[in-house]
Amino acid sequence: MRKVYSSLILLLILVFTGACNSGGQKKGGKEAAQKVPDLEEILTAGKIRVVTNYNSTNYFVYKGQPMGYQFELLQEFATFIGVKLEVTVNNDLQTNFEALQNGLIDIIASNLPVMRESEDYIAYTAPHSFSRQVLVQQAYSSDQKGSNNIQYNTLIRNQLDLAGKSIYVQKGSAYVQRLRNLANEIGDSIHIVEIPDYEVEQLVELVAAGEIPYTVCDENLAIVNLNFYPNLDVETPVSFPQKQAWAVNKNAPELLNAINNWMVSFTQTPRYQRIYQKYFLNKRSIHLVDAGFHSIKGGQVSVYDELIKEESQRFDMDWRLIASIIYQESRFIPDAESWAGALGLMQLMPETAERFGVQSITSPRDNIRGGMQLLQWLDERLALRVEDSNERLKFVLAAYNVGIGHVLDAMKLAEKYGMNPTIWNDNVDFFLLHKSDPKYYNDPVVEFGYCRGEEPYQYVREILERYDHYKNVMR
Repeated sequence: MRKVYSSLILLLILVFTGACNSGGQKKGGKEAAQKVPDLEEILTAGKIRVVTNYNSTNYFVYKGQPMGYQFELLQEFATFIGVKLEVTVNNDLQTNFEALQNGLIDIIASNLPVMRESEDYIAYTAPHSFSRQVLVQQAYSSDQKGSNNIQYNTLIRNQLDLAGKSIYVQKGSAYVQRLRNLANEIGDSIHIVEIPDYEVEQLVELVAAGEIPYTVCDENLAIVNLNFYPNLDVETPVSFPQKQAWAVNKNAPELLNAINNWMVSFTQTPRYQRIYQKYFLNKRSIHLVDAGFHSIKGGQVSVYDELIKEESQRFDMDWRLIASIIYQESRFIPDAESWAGALGLMQLMPETAERFGVQSITSPRDNIRGGMQLLQWLDERLALRVEDSNERLKFVLAAYNVGIGHVLDAMKLAEKYGMNPTIWNDNVDFFLLHKSDPKYYNDPVVEFGYCRGEEPYQYVREILERYDHYKNVMR
């Protein structure tokens, strides 16, 4: 069904655009030698690989959920073409361009200023927004935190006054090239200090603390940061207003056409306006950061992070996986109770808690420990059938949700119908998903009967997707 749907999407896009784009002509050399997936290959694979940058507006995790301006746009586009969104994070622009050139990613999704001169292999999409780059400087400082002895600083308002100044920017960012161009424009030197291990907002914070004199930031992001650092000034532009867009490889013209057609239409919708306002204009959004459960400012997924880390270490499991399971099960509410009687952070059934010696089922530590004992027990039994640990994790998660019996039934069905019983995606998951169909739950190989398979099917997918986001931002 996915292949049929993908083919229809591709056909509609090609008809709409005329399948013509001069940027799609290969220019030979290194560019032509590297096979770059275009829209047809992306639809066939069922996923689109995207890199974005990690900051408090574009992509982050808040209270366990991935969020962000770029992330929500990407979700909308992935849904539009009917594929899974695969997000990675890298704030080094040069590394991202190399990955794009080598066909390792399909889109660079960030606030890229559209430049007339760029690498031969880069194609910018239609803009998703407009902004200018501004100088971030300290407007005033005080002797110590809370002191009334405020000293106001002399502010730079003329770009000519940047001559001889040291400006700290993220290595490989678009700000580096802009400052080089600006130095040429003013006919004098600007000392550009490229910092490899700091994102733009960390540099903004250093300016606010008085540890560095200047940095450069996109104006819309700079204005958001004024909510956190009121002693900053961001009113001096270092560029004209610029189109901000995504980038794809020029050897993927159908993908470029698809994004452009979608972007031009989507940015005119109320839905887009709500997304932009949510991250850049709504002052209530600053409470996302103030609350602490923000992967950039607070650095926490939940109040139970340290507890989850301690218990995960006991069982040699990744705490970010356990956090993703807990979010799915209870949204980190320790006394949550399901309609079926499951209790606590990891939603243990009373009989399961008794089996594993859980003293207090609503105690966060006891509940987490009991849940991890169940995960370990499931893993040990499924290891006899599924050797690969990464693949086995999907079976374990499904069994945690719906019981190991239904998962074993789905494996038997997969084997009977010529599918691979040790592979989850498009094999065993299909039969668990359809175990509510009499054709399958009445099959002689089935022991545990009817199962509403939609829930465990989505359960596995959602936990692993969230786990990927946690791995992106939580070290």
